[in-house]
Amino acid sequence: MKADRLLEVISLLQNHGKVSTNQIAGYLNVSNRTVLRDMDTLSALGIPIVAERGRAGGWRLMEHFRSELSGMSLTELKSLFVLPSEKVFEDLGLATKGVDIRLNLLSGMQGNRKTGVAPYLEKIYIDTGTWKPSRQKIKSFETVQQAVFEEKKLRMTYKNASGLQSERLVFPLGLVAKGSTWYLIAASEQWEIRNFRLSRINKAEIVHEPFTRPAHFSLAAYWKQSKEQFVQSLPSFPATVLAHQSMINRLTFTGKFIDNLQIIKEGEEWVQVKLSFHDEQEIVEYVLGFGDRMKLLEPVHLIDQVVKQARAVLQQYVDKNKGGKA
Repeated sequence: MKADRLLEVISLLQNHGKVSTNQIAGYLNVSNRTVLRDMDTLSALGIPIVAERGRAGGWRLMEHFRSELSGMSLTELKSLFVLPSEKVFEDLGLATKGVDIRLNLLSGMQGNRKTGVAPYLEKIYIDTGTWKPSRQKIKSFETVQQAVFEEKKLRMTYKNASGLQSERLVFPLGLVAKGSTWYLIAASEQWEIRNFRLSRINKAEIVHEPFTRPAHFSLAAYWKQSKEQFVQSLPSFPATVLAHQSMINRLTFTGKFIDNLQIIKEGEEWVQVKLSFHDEQEIVEYVLGFGDRMKLLEPVHLIDQVVKQARAVLQQYVDKNKGGKA
């Protein structure tokens, strides 16, 4: 994309001082005319580029601009060399040339600055994707992204967590990538700000009516507050169980279901453990999942439900065997 190419041009000029049109064109594999257009674009963006004519001429950055990168602290430079997630770049439709650009910047550094930032590029990799790549593509992503950037109203068909579908008119304020999941942050016509999972937007259409994005609105600050409120609003259901010693290590890796794990009493064969869940059905299903290696002690009123569901599972196999003999 053009934005990536412009960054590479700046990187070339930063590292090599003065570079000719032919050299830039050869490095980027573009025509001389494209290079000239890129220089016009950079100048229009306020990048102080100087053109020197003649046989030894070329393009260079004004010295004060080149020194800004050199004048950055080591901590500031380190932050530039932590590569963002490739998946996030791909979802946004951006080319992932971050490594190439940063290698160019790295080659222009000297001494302690170079050795200080190199490990952040070579030894840290951020992957926000899932272990198994999802085949599901968010079909409305580009439309939603365009509405966010252009500050246009968006009409969308949205399915909530309960499966209920409705049509909404919203004012898109921003996009947030939480792990591998994207959310649209948008305001209603009453200016109530909500979070919408992009994968639940079945249809989206830009309404060519601009709106004024609140000047005081900070997407990052809103998201942090929204997360805190969500976590605080989650219900908590404690449970006490007897777990076989062979299962203890497995309990520590089931954080998706358990909010808190506390060992109360440890015996030679069995361990009394206190757990916390989001609802009571989770408790029942969790205990059943460990078979005869876990026994529910509290809450007492759920014990009958565990027994009832265990018998129902057993009955399925009894009925199947009877059917086979018949």
